[in-house]
Amino acid sequence: MEKTTQNHLQGGEFLLRKTESTDIFSPEDFSEEQRMMGDTVTEFVDREIVPNKKRFEEHDYKLTEQLLRKAGKFGFLGITIPEKYGGLAMDFVTSIMVCDRISGATGSFATAFGAHSGIGTLPIALYGNDTQKQTYLPKLVTGEWIGSYALTEPGAGSDANSGTTSAKLSEDGKH
Repeated sequence: MEKTTQNHLQGGEFLLRKTESTDIFSPEDFSEEQRMMGDTVTEFVDREIVPNKKRFEEHDYKLTEQLLRKAGKFGFLGITIPEKYGGLAMDFVTSIMVCDRISGATGSFATAFGAHSGIGTLPIALYGNDTQKQTYLPKLVTGEWIGSYALTEPGAGSDANSGTTSAKLSEDGKH
């Protein structure tokens, strides 16, 4: 097996690689800030998502949109996004905790949340240039814009990194 850096695992390597005790965390290890965020997310889920579970499962997309925007107002859509783009600049553990609590309520809203905050926002934060980040991230973080994702390139399947299509500006610079 190819050796990877300590912070980057490939594929199912986590199943075979020795784990150090310092790499493991539990809720008892959460900081006060993480516990406060967790309580806020739990309250949001209990008040806004759980009572509407049936509506989500019946494809009430207006409600999904409304609650994504509300999640943005609470900061849930920008947990790991840098502050200069409107995010909270919190750590990965906090991001996972927020995702876990939102995902436990209903698969329908969890999918919309994950598509927006993960697939729709993170690639811009990780790979976008500064102009793209300044243009898109603040509106995605607040929920003003809802992120989405479409992968239709033949041969790429669900592996976005296998895509080969690129966009080229027309000679007149308009398209």
